Amino acid sequence: MKYQKITSPMHLKKVTFKNKEGQELVGRLELPVDGHPHNYVIFAHCFTCNKNLLAVKNIGKSLSSKGFAVLRFDFTGLGESEGDFEDTNFSGNVEDLVAAAEFLKDQYKAPSLLIGHSLGGAAVIFAADKIPSVRAIATIGAPSNPVHVQHLLKSSIEEIKSEGLATVNLSGRDFTIKKQFLDDLESKSLPETAKRLRKPLLIMHSPLDLTVGIKNAEEIYIAAHHPKSFVSLDDADHLLSDKKDSVYAGMVIAGWAERYLEIPKSAPLKTQHQVAASLDMEDGFTTQMKVGNHYMLADEPESFGGNDFGPSPYELVSAGLSACTAMTIQMYAKRKQWDVQNVEVHTSYSKTHAQDCEDCESPSSKIDTFDREIKLIGDLDQKQKDRILQIADKCPVHRTLHNETQVITKLLESSA
Repeated sequence: MKYQKITSPMHLKKVTFKNKEGQELVGRLELPVDGHPHNYVIFAHCFTCNKNLLAVKNIGKSLSSKGFAVLRFDFTGLGESEGDFEDTNFSGNVEDLVAAAEFLKDQYKAPSLLIGHSLGGAAVIFAADKIPSVRAIATIGAPSNPVHVQHLLKSSIEEIKSEGLATVNLSGRDFTIKKQFLDDLESKSLPETAKRLRKPLLIMHSPLDLTVGIKNAEEIYIAAHHPKSFVSLDDADHLLSDKKDSVYAGMVIAGWAERYLEIPKSAPLKTQHQVAASLDMEDGFTTQMKVGNHYMLADEPESFGGNDFGPSPYELVSAGLSACTAMTIQMYAKRKQWDVQNVEVHTSYSKTHAQDCEDCESPSSKIDTFDREIKLIGDLDQKQKDRILQIADKCPVHRTLHNETQVITKLLESSA
């Protein structure tokens, strides 16, 4: 099977691959900021949706911020992918997932996690039975049987059965549904498939889901074997329209999956720097970061136009000072065998007037200021406390902030 990779200097790559019928399917592969994912994931979108649904993108970004690579693609006949939707069926969606897995195996690494939303959730359970590399599955708002989708077509069911097809309007768009689509749905039993799956399964569902009722989650859970988990998406709608719901879902899946997948120690950054940050044009201030061997997000507060999904840049600097201060104090106390049971360091950043400013009305008289307060718990006399306060000023980050520093900047070549 031939594949085409359309590369990009960003961590989001456009990819194409062929389905079982030789038609081209189009997807996006979201990589972590350092380009070294520890596991690959395939995301299956909902019925008549596509890979660019905001919730799908948010879940992908949440996972990639934790070191996963996520492939989201359009099923045959939808979005940018080739083929006619009216000639597709549920079995075809499952085969598309198998083709996506073969693509990843051939070009990158076989997927270990499948995630499916709505009917895509049912599809990943069936597909997991056909993809040996899959170690875990997560569903979001999934029906307990594919035939459930018929309720979306209820006004046209009789026409489809009598005429062989009908045009159905779903979410403001017209789709032609053929009888073979209904016949295929009726031939699939998800509970039976879930029962023989024997792979870790996470079921996420909103009790307020009006499209696929919460009862469906219960039926999938009862059918599946352990290990299985259920997480309620309180107050979310079926499409996870609120960004916070989809980001939360992605973060929960990432944390849950790490229990069942192999997470090797991450490779050093290609640039050999300790920290890397990556921000796409459409992401606002929400920035993916790799800090040493750890993945995280940086952001700005909502009051500044951000999403508040992570600490701000100055909060990160303050965090470095707080952490370094606490480590330095404890290291000194242990060496002296002093009783410091716990040390808390509270730090904040602002621009304030210098204490000895001559022209306090001038904007230039304000300087970068870190306010730091230290709380000590232990049996210490005043002399020891005073000495610890002096030691706090000797922590490496404190010294760096006081020393003359330089930032040497150069452009890196974009990789093809």
